[in-house]
Amino acid sequence: MTFPTSVNAALRLQLALDDPNCHIEDAIKLVLSEPQLAARTVALANSAAFNPNGDAPITNARAAVMRVGYRSLQTLVASLVVRQFGARIVDPAIRAKAEQLWEHTAHVAALSQVIAKRVTFVNPDTAVFAAIMHEVGGFYLLSRADEFPGLLDDDPEKWSELCEEVVSREALKKLSVPDPVRSAIEALRDAWLSMPPSTLLDTLILANQFSPVASPLAAPLEDMPRHEDSVLDFVLDGDTLESILKESADEVRSMSTALLV
Repeated sequence: MTFPTSVNAALRLQLALDDPNCHIEDAIKLVLSEPQLAARTVALANSAAFNPNGDAPITNARAAVMRVGYRSLQTLVASLVVRQFGARIVDPAIRAKAEQLWEHTAHVAALSQVIAKRVTFVNPDTAVFAAIMHEVGGFYLLSRADEFPGLLDDDPEKWSELCEEVVSREALKKLSVPDPVRSAIEALRDAWLSMPPSTLLDTLILANQFSPVASPLAAPLEDMPRHEDSVLDFVLDGDTLESILKESADEVRSMSTALLV
């Protein structure tokens, strides 16, 4: 697997942040060494998610890192890594697929955060991080499609699904994604929802199911039964589901200035 130089730089930052001995001053220096990340960190610190009271805007990376914290900074780096895979795509049709895949990822991330808080009660920061990374194999394949004509053509034998699964597994390893997150992502393709939903995997399943934008690389999802006929009705009544979808749409807007664009 070959990663763009920009991805390797962000990956070094990700590994440093994963070190429990990484001092805040070291984190600030690392952020400043990557201008795009520094700009996004400041933008995130000033977004509604981190500045709900409309306080005076933060204008430097040091204060921004202090406000958003390590966990959000790690998610920012993950989003930067994933987005950089699309930076070298030349073909307009493939680039359009990458943009749709990123839009799908943005909605799954926002839904994962809300579902984690209100349904599964897993760590919301972990849920967002997992959602950002859950299509990394697809982004990598799109980034190489210009070099390998036919890579994304219709595939009656479904080998591409296996290819994406293998690529995703290797990319997650190379990006040093923590085991619990990697396990949930790797299990996502053929997983069943547990009842009641209570795990990171359940969070990703629900977020993918209710995302208003589908992955351009995924097989079409089967229509879900009417909500009142579904086993989910035992966990989510119609009003709760509507509230979750609205809150996640608001979350996409609040984070979009920095994290998801």
